[in-house]
Amino acid sequence: MTPAKKQTAFTRPLTPSAELAAVIGSAPQPRTEVTKLLWDYIKLNNLQNPANKRNILCDAKLQAVMGKPEVTMFEMSGLVGKHLT
Repeated sequence: MTPAKKQTAFTRPLTPSAELAAVIGSAPQPRTEVTKLLWDYIKLNNLQNPANKRNILCDAKLQAVMGKPEVTMFEMSGLVGKHLT
């Protein structure tokens, strides 16, 4: 039997804020899954800037999380981290 893996900051489930839950759901998720769910939402709603795919054009739900109308994919994880407890 293999020992259980130790939970790290990336694998520990975190609860999303109400704003983030409107985008990814309210179930606690690890940071890695939150990022995956955000990208699924971004692609499903065609929110990548067509001229520069690294930029995300926020709709109303995403802007409530990010705090501005456009963010880079590099800014995203820092901004989302404020919505996880």
